[in-house]
Amino acid sequence: MTMEMKDSGSVVLTAYHPHSPARIPGMEQSFVQDVPSSHSPSSRKSLPRCRRINRMLSNESTPPPAFSRSNSQASMDSTSMEDFWCEVESIKESSEDGPEEATLLEFKPADEGELEAEWLQDVGLSTLISGAEEEDGQALLSTLTRTQAAAVQKRYNTYTQTLRKKNKHTVRDVRDIFGTNDSSKFIVRKSRFGLTEVGDLSPEDMKKIRYLSLIELTAFYDALGVELKRNRTERVRGRENGLFGVPLTVLLENDQKKVPGVKVPLIFQKLLLKLEETGLETEGILRVPGSASRVKNLHQELEAKFYEDTFDWDQVRNNDAAGLLKMFIRELPSPLFTVEYLPAFITLVEKISKIKLQLQALHLLIMLLPEANRDTAKAFLQFLKKVVANEGKNKMNLWNVSMIVAPNLFIYKGKRANQQEMQAAATTAHIVRLLIRYQDILWTVPSFLISQVRKMNEAAINNSKRQLMFDKGVRKLLRRKTMERERPERPEGAVTFPPYLQSDIPEGVIRVYAPLHSKVSMAIQLNSQTKAKDILARFHCENSHGSSQNMRGQIQSLHEVGGNIGQHCLDPDAYMLDVYRANPQAEWVIKPKAS
Repeated sequence: MTMEMKDSGSVVLTAYHPHSPARIPGMEQSFVQDVPSSHSPSSRKSLPRCRRINRMLSNESTPPPAFSRSNSQASMDSTSMEDFWCEVESIKESSEDGPEEATLLEFKPADEGELEAEWLQDVGLSTLISGAEEEDGQALLSTLTRTQAAAVQKRYNTYTQTLRKKNKHTVRDVRDIFGTNDSSKFIVRKSRFGLTEVGDLSPEDMKKIRYLSLIELTAFYDALGVELKRNRTERVRGRENGLFGVPLTVLLENDQKKVPGVKVPLIFQKLLLKLEETGLETEGILRVPGSASRVKNLHQELEAKFYEDTFDWDQVRNNDAAGLLKMFIRELPSPLFTVEYLPAFITLVEKISKIKLQLQALHLLIMLLPEANRDTAKAFLQFLKKVVANEGKNKMNLWNVSMIVAPNLFIYKGKRANQQEMQAAATTAHIVRLLIRYQDILWTVPSFLISQVRKMNEAAINNSKRQLMFDKGVRKLLRRKTMERERPERPEGAVTFPPYLQSDIPEGVIRVYAPLHSKVSMAIQLNSQTKAKDILARFHCENSHGSSQNMRGQIQSLHEVGGNIGQHCLDPDAYMLDVYRANPQAEWVIKPKAS
């Protein structure tokens, strides 16, 4: 399926697949899924693949496009800019620690090769540094497209050249990493699989999505001729308890003791709820500051009473609640969009002129966020979208909101603005504008990355099988188990697998298991038009009077479990025969969708 959204009369984003041209020379390869075939010893006699990759990259690379301001940036009036700098000044005045500590983040420059080493670790390829043979790293390498492999090779070459200069230790030859096999094209028709949101995949598969997203983003920037910059910063030790100034992961660990499974900090949820219930129509909400003294007192009272459920929310005025919300974001020990990738957010606007390409880069950056940051950012952006939707009453349009929110999300020095800083203000506000306007797209996992995760999992399974075949101890155990199965009588207490786990199911028929329904399983014959929602409707009809009390009021979804995926909550519009053919070894389970 092709997703299109318009901005200033032009198409700005088309979902990634090879039928959508990127409109710049050499970029077609970035979105065609070329999945390498399995390595073979004989293929190593051909020209090393790394040389072919270098040749391809040099031929396809284009100079960075000149930065041109978008129509919306060009039309920004002085009032919007004044809003931005008033917000910066307000942040300085509200800080108890002084303007420098509140507005500055110290960055530590990286030595040559260090960023490349960190990059290899962040994409799940630390084995290239250690030299260890691990299945996950090999599985990842075996699924890379040509442009992704080129990005990996470029960073690995820089890393190895640096090590040779420093004479630290020997490094692996790049031919040992990539081999010399040819690649075959792999294309998935996205429309048949529906859409997958970030919360629909298992944590293990989302970790692989992050690996692949960083590789793909790096390859994307390389093909555009743009440097993907990353920051290194000294670790800031935040508070271990309380509400404000606490790392998101620590805050969520504390909150989960009170509400198991919570994904967004409870205090942040409560502030958003307060504003959504009473503040969306307040004129100047977010822009008009609350009383500094009241906000300070409310801050202290929240710290003391929030977890005791004795805080009186009725006393909180809307502008004060908005001030507390922005304070929470500013006081996070690490920025919501992470220190490491703040430069990448800036670069996508300053160096990439087409909004379509900006959104593709932004999409991958969102996939890179840690889970806690991503879930919190999603809740915040959904709230901001509601603020803009009430523009007629609160007088806060998209640009007003973007200008106010930007300095709270991105770090700036609190000093008099020069022309460069004015441009930076427009840049960060444009990023927030994109985040608010196109958030529905940004939380969707690109289908080609899911296809690569499937390939990674298949490669890992195949590697495990090959290893088992050469394990003598395991082979002896298998022989013994085979002899036991040949005995005429089953031992007492033996486990019998339920029908939905048995493998004697005809082609095109799936056994769906629904543990919370009165009828717990059902065999369903698939055809080319069967969708996930059709299966859900059939179970609902069969169990309309006998469902468990536990499932009432919960949204039920069909999940793909196992095979070449960890767990995948399926889109109701997914065509099941296509999903089945992509993962014939999966189990199919109906259960509540994770909130």
